[in-house]
Amino acid sequence: MQGVRKFHPSGVECHYTRHMKKPRRRSPTELPMLFEIAPQPLAEELTALGGVPLVVRAFRSLGLPAAIQEHVHVKQRERGYDEATYVESLVVLNAVGGEGVEDLERLREDAALSKLLGHDFPSPRAALEFLYQFHDEQKVEEAKGRRAPEEIAYILEESAPLQGLGRVNRSLVQELGSRCAEQGIATVDQDATIIESRKQEALPTYEGERGYQPMLAVWAEMDVVLADQFRDGNVPAMMEPLTVAKAAFAALPGTVKTYYYRGDSACHESRLVNWLRDEKRADGPQGFIPLCGISARLSEALQEAILAVPEEAWKPYGEPHPEEVRECAEVPFVPGEKSEHKETEPLR
Repeated sequence: MQGVRKFHPSGVECHYTRHMKKPRRRSPTELPMLFEIAPQPLAEELTALGGVPLVVRAFRSLGLPAAIQEHVHVKQRERGYDEATYVESLVVLNAVGGEGVEDLERLREDAALSKLLGHDFPSPRAALEFLYQFHDEQKVEEAKGRRAPEEIAYILEESAPLQGLGRVNRSLVQELGSRCAEQGIATVDQDATIIESRKQEALPTYEGERGYQPMLAVWAEMDVVLADQFRDGNVPAMMEPLTVAKAAFAALPGTVKTYYYRGDSACHESRLVNWLRDEKRADGPQGFIPLCGISARLSEALQEAILAVPEEAWKPYGEPHPEEVRECAEVPFVPGEKSEHKETEPLR
């Protein structure tokens, strides 16, 4: 504020005041930005897939390249990528969300990623040629010849390269077992999963879409695949599940001392059930499996037994769920079996 004193001709002193204008505060939008744009691009290479080297490091530290070189032999010539580089490249493709070998082109354009990994990526055509080496048309004809006259679906025997990949996976499981020796419990979780496909050769699944329905067995505590079996989409999940179960138990490391098993109703198949409850089971761990849960198919007799259970016998099961009620009860029901022996314990 500033004051001014003046004298009026009448002799009366007058005072005038006026306010000084405050300086305007500058808006942040008027300030210069804190970086400059260089007219020439930097020489460094960048990648948006900085997490991929961690996947590859795990892949290599588990000894998978050496296992692949030992068990998988499909290349006819020395030049070009070796089998381990092809497999590693396809693992990376899957890790970044690739949907087909065509997406390898995008990885091939990432020079920084190739430099981090120490190798370029194969072309889509080269990758397809590599994958086709795992197919054996003779196995297809043999499987068709084993079908009964009324059967349509069939399961292929694995080709030699696919068997080699299976041995690589088992070496992975063994290595994980040695690093996690305190994990002495293994629950084999077996299930078939539908994978949609736009391939012309893909067959309709029971849900209607075209695709494939491989059978998987997972070590639940470690969240790792123990065994798998490729299947066309029209192969029923209940068809020969015992083969996958045997392969899964055989893949478990010696550090496992306690075995469990669980499967959905597709695993409610007589040969598999009898093998699991046989304490002297062939091609599997010996002794009693203390927890072996398989979903039963809902037959009319089982449904009647469930409806006959008193309301007060049902108890809450698991954690509360906001959208559904989960309850369990003992159901006095023994499923009938095609063949029974007097020494066989009944199922419950």
